[in-house]
Amino acid sequence: MVALSMVPFLGTVRSTPSLTSLAPYQRQISMRSSSISFRRNGLFPFRRFLQACLQSSFTSEGAGEKLPPGQSEIIFIGTGTSEGIPRVSCLTDPLKKCPVCTKAAEPGNKNRRLNTSILIRHSKPSGGCNILIDAGNCISVRIRTIDAVIITHSHADAIGGLDDLRDWTNNVQPHIPIYAAKRDFEVMKKTHYYLVDTSVIIPGAAVSALQFNVIDEEPFVVHDLQITPLPVWHGRGYRSLGFRFGNICYISDVSEIPEETYPLLENCELLIMDALRPDRSSSTHFGLPRALEEVRKIKPKRTLFTGMMHLMDHENVNEYLSKLMETEGLDVQLSYDGLRIPITL
Repeated sequence: MVALSMVPFLGTVRSTPSLTSLAPYQRQISMRSSSISFRRNGLFPFRRFLQACLQSSFTSEGAGEKLPPGQSEIIFIGTGTSEGIPRVSCLTDPLKKCPVCTKAAEPGNKNRRLNTSILIRHSKPSGGCNILIDAGNCISVRIRTIDAVIITHSHADAIGGLDDLRDWTNNVQPHIPIYAAKRDFEVMKKTHYYLVDTSVIIPGAAVSALQFNVIDEEPFVVHDLQITPLPVWHGRGYRSLGFRFGNICYISDVSEIPEETYPLLENCELLIMDALRPDRSSSTHFGLPRALEEVRKIKPKRTLFTGMMHLMDHENVNEYLSKLMETEGLDVQLSYDGLRIPITL
C-alpha cells in the first residue's frame, strides 16, 4: 500500500462561478523526475499515479510543532471517499480522462484526498495531546504520539488503518486508546480480531497495541476534552457517529440527521460535514445540495465540507460556494488534506 503524504496547506483557491462550471474539462500535466523509474510500455497512467504518491510536495512536519499556550487546532488528515483520489481506475482509463483525478496526480494539488479523518491537537495546561478521529486505509501524519483514536463507524475507510498504528505502539508509546460504539467494536472483533484478542498473535509478531473503550451516545471525556456523540444515519438502518468538541461539530458520514440530533448542533461555530458529490445525494452520503440545505438549517458560523469524490473539483466547487457568501451570507468551502484550522477548546 502506498501511503500518501498529508497536506498542511492553508487557504482556498477559487476559479469559476456556477454549478454549470463543474462539468469535466481537460488539462495538461507534466511529469516530474523521480528516483523510481518505469518502462514506457503502456503503463504511463499507473507510473504517474505512483510518482504522484511518492513525490508529494506537501509535508506534515507542522503537525509536530508546539502549539501556542491555550491554542488548539484541527488538521484535516483526509477529505476523500473510501477509494481516495486519484482513482487508479481513472488514471488507467485509455478512453476517457478524468479531470479531477488527473489534477490530483500532480504533487501539491488540493484534489488529492485520503480517507476522511481529522486530527485534534488539543492544548491544555498539562501539555498538548493528539486525538485522531478515524484511522482509514492510509494513515500519514507526522506526529510523535497519538493519544487517542475515536471511531465514527466501522467501514474500512474509518478503521482500515488500525494495524498501521503499530509503528507508534512498537516504537514510541506502549499503547493507543480506541473509542468506538459497541456495534463498531463488534465489527472490529471480526475484522481486526488479532488486535482485540492478542492471544492469537504468533509469538514475536509486531501488531498495534490498542486499548478498546466502548462508548454509547452520551458525552465522554478524552484527555480532559469532552466529546459529545452526534448520532446520524449513514444509509438506511446504519448508525454512524459525528462528534462535537467545544463549538466544533464533525459529521463525516451521513445520509440523514435524526431530529433528536439537531439540538446538539445548536450554536455551532464550525461545522465539518459530509458532501460527496456536486449534483445529488447517494443512499449513504449527503450530496452538495442536501449538505447546503442542512447548513441553512443548522446555521453554523462557518462550514467546511469533507468526504468528496472525484466529481468535486476543489477550485470549481469553491468558486461556486464563495458566491453563497455574497447572496446568502453562508461561509462554506471545501476542505482539503492538510488544512489547518486554529480553534479554542
